[in-house]
Amino acid sequence: MTSQELNWRIEAACLNAWPSHREIVLGGWLLRASGGPTRRANSANPLHPGALIDEAHIERVEATYRRLGQRVLFRVPGIIDGIDTKLAARGYEIDGVTRTLYGDMDDLTLETAGQVSVADLPDEDWLSARDRLSGNDPTGCAAYRAIIASLLLPCGFAAARHEGRIASIAFGAIQDGLLALESVVTDPALRGLGLARQCVSGLILWARQQGVEGVALQVMADNAPARRLYAGLGIGRDLYGYHYRVKA
Repeated sequence: MTSQELNWRIEAACLNAWPSHREIVLGGWLLRASGGPTRRANSANPLHPGALIDEAHIERVEATYRRLGQRVLFRVPGIIDGIDTKLAARGYEIDGVTRTLYGDMDDLTLETAGQVSVADLPDEDWLSARDRLSGNDPTGCAAYRAIIASLLLPCGFAAARHEGRIASIAFGAIQDGLLALESVVTDPALRGLGLARQCVSGLILWARQQGVEGVALQVMADNAPARRLYAGLGIGRDLYGYHYRVKA
């Protein structure tokens, strides 16, 4: 498999691991409009290297989001050329610079200690913990729950406990031999105890039992603590970046 094939394979897995309940395909782009605060579920995403990038297509995307009453947001992966120049010329600015990381399953270094559970479906305890740990308002929490309810892939929902209470969570979706890792969050008051490492390790061990070959995730480029966590687990292969383009 070429690096370009792996990149687009990861793109597909990560898109399906963070679905929107409202979306359409237009000119090789997936236009998503889930509502709530998350950019990935409310943006236009190219699906392959041949996705349209001409002026007429940009105007069609803009018209679609205007009709929905949402801001126009393009997600621009670094594995497709020509988009940035056209959007910059129309007044779109860069936002949310993110990196895509990958690790082969055989190269990972995992932590097996701790009180970690992994379930195929999230129960109310897991969802409530995510609401609490995320810091989102009720609207944001409702939008997150709608995304989780829209998942169609096999998933694992991991939780690490501290003194009986969920202190760190993560979930992952499996597609095409990959685990797309999502929603890693830890109680700020308990950071530094290795809970996130234990939680993610438990999830990856679960995925290994499902025959997964590798782990992929997308993380904000400036999130140094998260990148150290993933590098320590062996998820350190920096494949490509993406960012958003939005009008000021």
